[in-house]
Amino acid sequence: MTKEIYLAGGCFWGTEHYFKQIEGVLETEVGFANGHTENPSYKEVYTDETGHAETVRIKYDPEVASLKFLLQMFFKAIDPTSLNKQGHDEGTRYRTGIYYTSEEDLPIINEVFDEEQKNYSQPLVVERQPLDRFYNAEEYHQDYLDKNPTGYCHLPLELFEFAKKAKEKKN
Repeated sequence: MTKEIYLAGGCFWGTEHYFKQIEGVLETEVGFANGHTENPSYKEVYTDETGHAETVRIKYDPEVASLKFLLQMFFKAIDPTSLNKQGHDEGTRYRTGIYYTSEEDLPIINEVFDEEQKNYSQPLVVERQPLDRFYNAEEYHQDYLDKNPTGYCHLPLELFEFAKKAKEKKN
C-alpha cells in the first residue's frame, strides 16, 4: 500500500531532491498547491498573485517510511518559524505547509507539529491544511536538480547526504 502527503518547504527544486533521497519515498512530483487559481503556470505562481505554494507531492511506502518519520525529516529541512521565506527565497509561494488528503493523517501531523514547537520559542508558521488543489509544475521543474546538478538550491548539500543515510528506527 502506498500513501501520499504534500509538503511545501520553500523552493520545490531542493525540497523534491531532498525527499527523493529518503528510503521509502517512491515518487515525487513538484507543483502548486492550495491557491485560488486553476492550473497556474510557474510564471503566474511566481507573481504571488495565485495564492499557490510551491509544493512536492510525495508518494511513499508507510512500511518503510512512516508519515511521522517523513514529517520529522521535513522539519529538518525548513525553518518553521520563517513566514513566506526559506533561505534567500521570499514570497507567499515559498511558505511552508503540510497538506494532507486523509483526515486520519491529522493526529500524526499534529503530534509532530507539537513536538517541533517545543524546540522554538516563537510559534511555528507551517500551514496544516487539507489539500484543496494541486497542479503539476511544468516538466522542466520535475527532477530539476537531477537534470541541473549545479542548479540553485536553498538547501545545503549536506542535507541531501543526511537524507540518503536517514533510516527510520523500527521497534
